[in-house]
Amino acid sequence: MGGVSNSSKKEMLKEVIRQLHAGASPQEVKERFKQVLEGVSPLEIAKIEQELISEGLPREEIQRLCDVHMAVFREQLERQKLDVPLGHPVNILMEEHKAMLQIAGKLGDVVNKLQQISDVNRVGDEIRLLEHIAEDFRDSEKHYLREENVLFPILERHGITEPPAIMWTEHNQIREKRKQLNSLLENYGAMNFSDFKKQLSEVAKALNGLLSSHFFKENNILFPTALKVVTSQEWSDMRKEFDEIGYCCFTPSQLTAPLKTEERREEKAEAVLEDVLRFETGSLSKEELEALLDTLPVDITFVDKDDRVKYFNKAEKRVFVRTKAIIGRKVQMCHPQKSIHIVNRILESFRKGEKDVAEFWIAVNNRLVHIRYFAVRDRDGKYLGTMEVTQDITDIKKIEGEKRLLDWEK
Repeated sequence: MGGVSNSSKKEMLKEVIRQLHAGASPQEVKERFKQVLEGVSPLEIAKIEQELISEGLPREEIQRLCDVHMAVFREQLERQKLDVPLGHPVNILMEEHKAMLQIAGKLGDVVNKLQQISDVNRVGDEIRLLEHIAEDFRDSEKHYLREENVLFPILERHGITEPPAIMWTEHNQIREKRKQLNSLLENYGAMNFSDFKKQLSEVAKALNGLLSSHFFKENNILFPTALKVVTSQEWSDMRKEFDEIGYCCFTPSQLTAPLKTEERREEKAEAVLEDVLRFETGSLSKEELEALLDTLPVDITFVDKDDRVKYFNKAEKRVFVRTKAIIGRKVQMCHPQKSIHIVNRILESFRKGEKDVAEFWIAVNNRLVHIRYFAVRDRDGKYLGTMEVTQDITDIKKIEGEKRLLDWEK
């Protein structure tokens, strides 16, 4: 960097981003700050964008102009090659990126072919192919869940908070395009064929653009930043959490060989303690209590008085993914940006004693899910935290009449 101090370099990089936001062209900025840009690292970009947000630049503005940033930094970033072993969490995520771009390419090919067909009765093969593609995209949800519930919380522990938040916002934009694709395929028979093709083309183009831009940012900024700050033990733990959430139907199988059974057995054995917890109404060993909570037909998450996730049960069929990486994470970081203000209002009303319960119900994969938040207080009414209880009530809503104990075997 020829005599430019780190602090000066940081200020110059911040000035690069400020000028881009003020409307300067990427080419103009590249020429003006050529010397600085030659030595920029992904970690520096991540930290500087984070500082700008802390100084008052809206996160949405950073996200909106990320593509402009990339136009300036792309050449420098593309020179940096990641060297990660087979099966490493970053290796898995990057290979899934490649697979999803290929799927998006197939979507574009089918859409182009449909534009040449005018008779709706001659598109059976294309529609079936589109349904397979949509199914692959639906299964890609595991990819985003692994990032949001495992990688992002660990980055936050290392002080990298804003880049994951921006990536999560983009995840939700991708999810919205996936929903639009699914909706079009579900309703195409009732639509005007020309309108169907037009809307499908728009969704395919938007999805392809979103994925290409998003994956470039993750591959060239988020992942290199993670490799700089995350420890080897954290990567090892992260891989186990990845295995628990599961992989996509297109994830290369050679990347996801499971941990040896012996290792898992040893981990479980180490976790079993003989402590006995004594309550006013009885006593339970740690093993009994953990098994009891995991057997409940609901998902439970406890957030302490400081808004940090402290516990979740491992119900057999969880509605929403939870991983050990979120323990200690601020609950606000577990929600999309658009809903954080509601979360804060609920917690504040609990903390002040104004309310004790908040409940919602939403459709998830054609199932009705009931979500309730309960204020947890001690006997004197002191606020200890909040418990979230989530339950799939689809089948419960269908119950009619009676089924008594004596009817159990019927």
